[in-house]
Amino acid sequence: MLKTKGKLLLILFLITWAAFAAVSFINHSQNYLFKSYFDADYFQTSKETFIDQLGQYVLAPFDAEEAKEQLNVTQDEIENYRNYYGSLSEQVENIRMQYGDQITQAEEANDTALKEILVDERDRKIADIKKNFESDEYVEEKVIKLKKNAIDEFAAEQKRLRQEFLNEYSYFDYSLVNIDTGETFESGLQDGKGDLYKASFGISNSPLTINSTVYIDNYNDNYVDDYLKGTIRVDGSVEKFKGSIYVSKSAINNGSNLSDEYKSFKIAQYIFTSIWLTGLLAVIGLFTIVKPSKESFEGLKKLQNIFLRVPIDARIVVILISLFVAFALFDTTGNTIRNVFYYQQDVAATILLVAFNMVLMYAAVSMVLMGVKWTWATIDNEEKFKEQVQQAMLYRIADGMRDLFLNRSVGLQAVGVLIVAFLAGIGFIGASLGGGELVVIFILLLFFIGLPACLLFLRHMGYLNRIMKQTQEMAEGRLTSDIKVKGKSIFSKHAANLNALREGVRNSMSEQAKSERLKTELITNVSHDLRTPLTSIITYTDLLKNPNLTEEERNQYIEVLDKKSARLKTLIEDLFEVSKMASGNIELTKRRIDLTQLMKQSIGEHEEEFAKANFELRVSIPEQPLYAYVDGQKMWRVIDNLIVNALKYSLEGTRIYVALKQTGSLAEFSVKNISKFELNENVDELTERFKRADASRHTDGSGLGLAIAQSIVDLHNGRLIIDLDGDLFKVTVSVPAE
Repeated sequence: MLKTKGKLLLILFLITWAAFAAVSFINHSQNYLFKSYFDADYFQTSKETFIDQLGQYVLAPFDAEEAKEQLNVTQDEIENYRNYYGSLSEQVENIRMQYGDQITQAEEANDTALKEILVDERDRKIADIKKNFESDEYVEEKVIKLKKNAIDEFAAEQKRLRQEFLNEYSYFDYSLVNIDTGETFESGLQDGKGDLYKASFGISNSPLTINSTVYIDNYNDNYVDDYLKGTIRVDGSVEKFKGSIYVSKSAINNGSNLSDEYKSFKIAQYIFTSIWLTGLLAVIGLFTIVKPSKESFEGLKKLQNIFLRVPIDARIVVILISLFVAFALFDTTGNTIRNVFYYQQDVAATILLVAFNMVLMYAAVSMVLMGVKWTWATIDNEEKFKEQVQQAMLYRIADGMRDLFLNRSVGLQAVGVLIVAFLAGIGFIGASLGGGELVVIFILLLFFIGLPACLLFLRHMGYLNRIMKQTQEMAEGRLTSDIKVKGKSIFSKHAANLNALREGVRNSMSEQAKSERLKTELITNVSHDLRTPLTSIITYTDLLKNPNLTEEERNQYIEVLDKKSARLKTLIEDLFEVSKMASGNIELTKRRIDLTQLMKQSIGEHEEEFAKANFELRVSIPEQPLYAYVDGQKMWRVIDNLIVNALKYSLEGTRIYVALKQTGSLAEFSVKNISKFELNENVDELTERFKRADASRHTDGSGLGLAIAQSIVDLHNGRLIIDLDGDLFKVTVSVPAE
């Protein structure tokens, strides 16, 4: 086991070193691999800066007198200067106000001399302002003077920078000739010139070109800045030079900046070359001596168990952070090695820093490699992947956030409270550190924002506690009192919903009691309706067993048996049909049916019965066909049941109204009659099974007619509505018309 763990640590070290060598090679090989110091970016940057400043300070220096001769003033500059402090009247008023208090104080002090001085100074300024508005030439002279002052300041700054340039780049020698004028510029033509480095211009390549145009865009006088826009352009000529610049041997050995850079470059070159060679050896070792395998990474079980307890998204974040840290350390360590000599840093401290970075680098790379391997083992199939995703922190947070925003108002209020708390914490820390005005601002914010938010939060929590208490009472069955709805908050909406729920529970309990009552009545009515014909059948069957019966009596008994059997059959068939409809175990065969024709047919079959029963039938039917997409047999049953219902239960000698019409997109069939029995006001019970208007149940009806009609209409997505007004009974059926 120890041998396996040691091999794993060695593999991780070799991978870390090889990766560090590769990154440092990418970052620094362009400067150190097969390069001299004079090819490196450091020297090339210094050379370009030297050439640029050589042209600016030596070859084509700034000439202040020539620049002053080019000065001019535009009309915009005159107007800007003139109106900078406002119009003439505004400027004069400002001057008078500035001196008014001082003159008054001098008068009160009886200081006549001071008063005269102040008045004279005020009048001279007012006169100067007036002259500004009277003469453009007067303003132009002032602007020219300001520009000349700016040029003098710029020339002085250029003189100082020239000396700094000559001191900083003393290791460069040059010998250059102006191609147009023949003027020669030479410096440092001592021993060893050109032995180390030489750059030539204008001989076999392009000449050195210098543009002496200058933009003076920094002034010490803010007044000029504001309306000259901070820029004076001094046009110069474009001059070309030929010759060479050099770095001599003596510059390398004289302790100059170049000498230090040169030595630092050579040391860094040796170090980086060693890193790259050892990195290459590490790669060779990984493919030859060590040879990593799957089994090589089986060590570190304790760390693996600890790592795998973390959710997968947190593991991925740790791996990515470790990867970022590793690359940052690769880059930082390489730059530290490069800069230790270049910037003359403490070598011992730098070695300790590099060693510390290497330890961190090793840990970060190991975390990346082992973390990827361990994580992959937990998601290498679909089931494992789903399990890991469901355990992820983001998944659980998203699930919680989704629940939080099921009600947007609750989610926004919760986020608002968190933001206030967070900002209050930051404000407290800032006020503690800043003091003074920050403390005052924090107290004001706390008083006007934090305190109201806290009071509002406490108020909502108190209301929530009351809602929870009354909800518990509801759960225990006490449904007598409503929860008080206060305000328009989400809690008040919740209270209103709970009240609606309480009312729903009460209605449900009432409906359940009604259902139990109707169930009891159903059983009683079914028993009564089935028992009545069955009793008659049994009784008359026993009577037929008497051998002494006459033929006439026997025929009478058989007729009764036949009638009662038919009655029992009808009851059983109706009960079976309504049961099928209630369970949904019935199929409709819909066709395009003319309801007008269907209604005429039904009325025609019962026309004689209406006449015998002494009823006046009033029929209202449209002349044109009225079509609907329905099951014709079932719809005929609805119409027939309603007509038969009216025939059975209407008061003798009254009128019965039957109508069919189209109302909008609906076909509407209605039957209206006067009931012979006193009706209960609860019309819903009339569609219950075995429910009759004749509560004594002396008529031949089964009590299923309206229940069957209701079920059929529901199957057609229609409506059956019953209206009562005293003894006036009206039933209306509506189905979608075509």
